[in-house]
Amino acid sequence: MAPLFRRATRGDHPARDTAALVLRATLGPMLLAHGWNKISGPGGLEGTTGWFEALGLEPAGVHARLAAGTEIAAGAGLTLGVANPLPAAAAVGLMTVAGRTDHRGKGFFVFKGGWEYVGVVGGAAVALAALGHGRYSLDGLLRRHRSGTGPALAAAGLGVAGASALLALCYRPDSAPEGSAGPEEPGQDVP
Repeated sequence: MAPLFRRATRGDHPARDTAALVLRATLGPMLLAHGWNKISGPGGLEGTTGWFEALGLEPAGVHARLAAGTEIAAGAGLTLGVANPLPAAAAVGLMTVAGRTDHRGKGFFVFKGGWEYVGVVGGAAVALAALGHGRYSLDGLLRRHRSGTGPALAAAGLGVAGASALLALCYRPDSAPEGSAGPEEPGQDVP
């Protein structure tokens, strides 16, 4: 029986592999669920489109589909542990857009509509990009071990750059219907 605690040798990082697996198993399914909820939750894609219209994202129907698809793809990529740092970059981009559109100006705490949730998810995605997907992943199976500062910076940079471009091109909060933006995603209860 292997000891519970052992010193890792060069190239052998069981604790890091386990940490990456736990982080992927937390972030990935959560993003998948949020993407699926945008399609099939209460109100469905039509409700998500209305929500995005109220936020000022134009064209709202395209953004509803884009957000749902990106969350599902990023969630699947993180869960399976494939193509680091791209799924993490997608998560950072999603959280950046959400922080700028839905959570901005509402303080820190998510129960008041603040940016706490999106900040934690974005930070965890960057940390996972730095950690790498580990041995217990498709990247590990394919011997694609990308970890460290480079993947972390790539996830943060690509995510924020993509979000910034999307917001510059498509975010028109002045055109949002008055008083229609809610503090939460459709079908989600805020504690």
